[in-house]
Amino acid sequence: MTSRQSLHPVVRATGWVSFLTALGSEMIYPLLPEFVVGTLGARRSTLGLIEGLAEGTPAVVRWFAGSWADRAQDRKPLILAGYALSSLVKPLIGATRLAAAAVAPWLVLALRVLDKVGKGVRGAPRDALVADLSAGHAGRAFGYQRAMDHAGAMGGALLAFLLLAVLGLPLGTAIAASAVPGLLTVLAIVLFVRDPVGGGAGRGPAPAVDPGVPSTYRRYLVAAVLFALANSSDAFLLLRARELGMPVLTLPLAWAALHAVKASTSYLGGSLSDRLGRRPLLAVGWILYAGVYAGFSFAEGPLAAWALFLVYGLFFGATEGVAKAFVADLVPRGRRGRAFGLLGTLEGVLLVPASVLVGVLWDATGSGELPLLLGAGFALLAAAWLLLFVRPARVS
Repeated sequence: MTSRQSLHPVVRATGWVSFLTALGSEMIYPLLPEFVVGTLGARRSTLGLIEGLAEGTPAVVRWFAGSWADRAQDRKPLILAGYALSSLVKPLIGATRLAAAAVAPWLVLALRVLDKVGKGVRGAPRDALVADLSAGHAGRAFGYQRAMDHAGAMGGALLAFLLLAVLGLPLGTAIAASAVPGLLTVLAIVLFVRDPVGGGAGRGPAPAVDPGVPSTYRRYLVAAVLFALANSSDAFLLLRARELGMPVLTLPLAWAALHAVKASTSYLGGSLSDRLGRRPLLAVGWILYAGVYAGFSFAEGPLAAWALFLVYGLFFGATEGVAKAFVADLVPRGRRGRAFGLLGTLEGVLLVPASVLVGVLWDATGSGELPLLLGAGFALLAAAWLLLFVRPARVS
């Protein structure tokens, strides 16, 4: 299989599924901080708790889903169940404004957790399927998948702006409208996604890190953990943009611009990693992340926030698909579901303390400067560990 071989039709189908899912998700996400802090009247520490627990509580699901995926004859049911759950609960967030003020933020938390449980169920099986169908060009395949996700996110943010600024809908109603792309997501999976290879039925359970998994994967997990501590919820960048004077109505436009950069660079980043190696691009991306967080800490005015969002998109292009392809390089087929699941579990669990700490520091200091600088420091530590201690040898 050559590096320029066409992507498998199922890989392309998962890209469109990601496009539609992101279309619905990003109609909500750029509005969520203002909805929780502004409309519902919650504190920033509560927002940090919501976003941290939304990622962390269901993170263990990723481990089980990865294990099931490695033993399943057909991974499609897991993928379908995960996307269907998320598509069902996300629109309900908009209805929480009708609940009592003391209850509404916790309803948002419950719905965000269920949404991320769906993501946990689908993520590792989907990634393992893409890896199995993309031998020789995993970077390009994952880059394509992430590019489609970000293209959908850009469209979702623009739709949010249209619903708010042009049609004049309230925040809650605009969030509820995400039900439409959610339905299209489920239909796309039913009609176009299939598992022609299976996860490895009959192999039986295996530990996540065993003698068959190279030690490089374990060393990479250390780098991933350090970066996870830096990677608090992006909701705080949106809050910081508001502090810098960016109007609420333009937040979806800034978010769309961010995803435009993500979409235009993700495929390129994945393709470059197939030729130049994953590690250098990951390190550059993590250093760029540190620069963006430090920039948000010291920036003044909404124009600076716009510029930093655009640069932030380059970080995603250099890392998202590349990191998944890196794991596929390090872990042999039949164990990749567990590997993706374990990595996702660690990242999700650590997002809880990372996001809660940012929210608490923000409330305590009255500004996002200190907590964002802390994130920049952890990102630099992660890049240093990656360059010094992770020297990969590709496996089959």
